[in-house]
Amino acid sequence: MFEGILIFIIFLGPLIFFHELGHFFFARFFGVRVEVFSIGFGPKLFKHVRGGTEYAISAIPLGGYVKMFGDDPFSEVQLSDDEKKVAFNHKSKWARFWIVFGGPLANLILAYFLYVGLLAGGEKVPETKVGIVSEKSVLHQKGFRTGDVLIGLNDEKVLSFDDLHIKGSVVHTVTVRRGQGPVTFNIEMALEPFIHEFVGLVSAFKKPVVTNNKGEKFYLSLIQKPSDFTTSMEELSASFKGSAYLYRYKTTNEKIELDLASESLVSSAPNQNLIDLLTGLGFYPIDLTVRNVIMASPADTMGMKKGNILTKIDGTPLKSFEDLRQYLQILPEGREVSVSFIANGIEVTKKVIPQVKLIENKKTKLVGIESAVEYLQPKLIVAKEDNLSAAISGAFVRTWDGIVKTFNGYKKLITREVSLNNIGGPIAIGKVASDSFNISLSMFFRLMAIISINLGVINLFPIPVLDGGHIMFLALETINRGPLSRRKLEIAQRFGISVLFLLIFVALFNDITRMF
Repeated sequence: MFEGILIFIIFLGPLIFFHELGHFFFARFFGVRVEVFSIGFGPKLFKHVRGGTEYAISAIPLGGYVKMFGDDPFSEVQLSDDEKKVAFNHKSKWARFWIVFGGPLANLILAYFLYVGLLAGGEKVPETKVGIVSEKSVLHQKGFRTGDVLIGLNDEKVLSFDDLHIKGSVVHTVTVRRGQGPVTFNIEMALEPFIHEFVGLVSAFKKPVVTNNKGEKFYLSLIQKPSDFTTSMEELSASFKGSAYLYRYKTTNEKIELDLASESLVSSAPNQNLIDLLTGLGFYPIDLTVRNVIMASPADTMGMKKGNILTKIDGTPLKSFEDLRQYLQILPEGREVSVSFIANGIEVTKKVIPQVKLIENKKTKLVGIESAVEYLQPKLIVAKEDNLSAAISGAFVRTWDGIVKTFNGYKKLITREVSLNNIGGPIAIGKVASDSFNISLSMFFRLMAIISINLGVINLFPIPVLDGGHIMFLALETINRGPLSRRKLEIAQRFGISVLFLLIFVALFNDITRMF
């Protein structure tokens, strides 16, 4: 708990500091007197006065502020000529624009230099591996196969998934790592359709773990006594040539230890599918095991329990939990379905009507089961540019791409293309910050760059009380040829505070509901 809070503060501190430093720098540059520079809100835990400015660290580390002399538009205090020279509201519109814009700009600059450091020094990123490539898919016809790792587009290196957005407008050739060596093939596709198809193939990879009707778990391998545990169930299924090995195993400190004495060889008939072979022998992929049953759900009403194993849907054998999910979605609403599952070593079949729920404005049919699927941790590789010049240009492209993606993401929230449930608050940020820190420092700094861009962009929204709201007022002053009336400013401030509190409420509500 304490470690997570400390990581959260280490993560958020630089983002807040650089944002406020941007305001502070331009305020001092244009001769505005800064009264307080605070990291955090609320009671001051530490403060030091230097050069007429109080520097402080406050108790609530969820933001910060720069208090400038003469920045209150409602103040009726008369200022002397000398005081007007250092007052924010008596500076030119151009100066005030840069002082306000300085905060978001500093966040974008921070993200840029984080990317330069990551690209120059090397960063650990998930390899660009594709999941199951169906024979009917466009990319299969172009040459992709299950388990391929994308390493090049148009004879240029692909370091990570970020590079999919920065390699020209047409994909002529693709280089993948398949087995032990690279394979290059022509595909001749426009970039956007290629990205759409490629991202659709990327998925979390399942551990090659199966269970029997007693609930005992076994590790599956195509070779004897494996020492590399990074091969997924999807890759094993695609590479299966007629025989496989099963081992009892245990996990110690997230490392798999096989019981080699328990080795069991299973062999198939010609052209038999690996999953068909296993299920015929009484072994089922672990994702068909029920981890949890939601109370009062259809699964609950038919007596399904934790540890039961799904076997069939309407008499059709299930090969994965995804088969069940997809089958339910094509059913007519209200249609009864028969579900077969193993309970206490015996297969039973029950009929049930799937529940329909609205998820992200889409009707989804559910039976109320959570799968016990176990995923492989993504394999991390060190991605590094060849020289500093390439890192500098690559960081600019990544930063701009991050800005565009952030704007598009918020646009989708506004247009209801994406649910408000996707908004995360401090708890969600703290969790992903802690998770990324535990994976690698490069993942931690990469996330910091992404959140820094988000902080910069959202502060530019034309909402009163945000920096973008102040910039909007400056634009209205220019159009109005003078300051806005006190009444209009008060209404705008109330509106801005209301919107801000609404966003905070939604974010905190989502954080809390994710915890329970």
